[in-house]
Amino acid sequence: MSWLTEFVRPKIQGFLKKEVPDNVWKNCDSCGQMLLIKDLEKNLNICPHCNHHMRASVTQRFDWTFDPNSYTRLDLPKAPVDPLQFKDKKKYADRLKENKTKSQLDESIVVAHGTIEGQKAVVAVMAFEFMAGTMGAAFGEGFIAAARLALAQQTPLIVYTASGGARMQEGMLSLMQMPRTVIAVEMLKEAGIPYIVVFTDPTTGGVTASFAMLGDIHIAEPNALIGFAGPRVIENTVHEKLPEGFQRSEYLLEHGMVDIVASRKELRPTLAKILRLLSNTAQPSEKVA
Repeated sequence: MSWLTEFVRPKIQGFLKKEVPDNVWKNCDSCGQMLLIKDLEKNLNICPHCNHHMRASVTQRFDWTFDPNSYTRLDLPKAPVDPLQFKDKKKYADRLKENKTKSQLDESIVVAHGTIEGQKAVVAVMAFEFMAGTMGAAFGEGFIAAARLALAQQTPLIVYTASGGARMQEGMLSLMQMPRTVIAVEMLKEAGIPYIVVFTDPTTGGVTASFAMLGDIHIAEPNALIGFAGPRVIENTVHEKLPEGFQRSEYLLEHGMVDIVASRKELRPTLAKILRLLSNTAQPSEKVA
């Protein structure tokens, strides 16, 4: 080996090599473009190349929805941990501990109350970062607590959905949260409290089959997957090719299951306008003729 390969090449490689810290770049889930995370966060996790709305954390949802420094998180009731002593490849209790550590959350729902352009509201956010936003007993307790707070304050309840459905590790106890959340929604409707659902990607399973489809107003982020079973499961069941964009926000808007498809950048003013209309405090230009 010559001095070129032993000495010069390593020097050049060391000079050209750049140390890039972790969590600096992220690839778009849709178009694959490499994005600077700092710029992506400023753009509300929307890809500037294809407008794909990437997933967001609970904290980001609250910050993007509420007025700055206006919201307070609610301490949610505790539920039995691992009531069935479930174990698959690992114990359910261990999975819960791992997800709590990874997400820095106690469960797949977080509730806060504050103002949106001055309008009071209770907001519940489903945390996809906690076991894919699955619905268990603790989730049910959190949802009911959100509904009760909205009733006590006589303010609208806004729910951001993002879920893979019921939590299999809790079996029938998970499925029981479907009627429990439906009853909580009915409590709001009987009291005349507005209930608004914001669909984010993905909203599937028992969540779609219960409280998610009962909103007075349904808003969806662009191209969000919304349905009970996934498209591939449906195709394999009915043995037919599904329409283009089936179960996506825009398709559901065309077929009357969603009222508004709103970009994340438009969501706060859209929610504020709806709250003003529902509370009869809208500006003359906002009122419907």
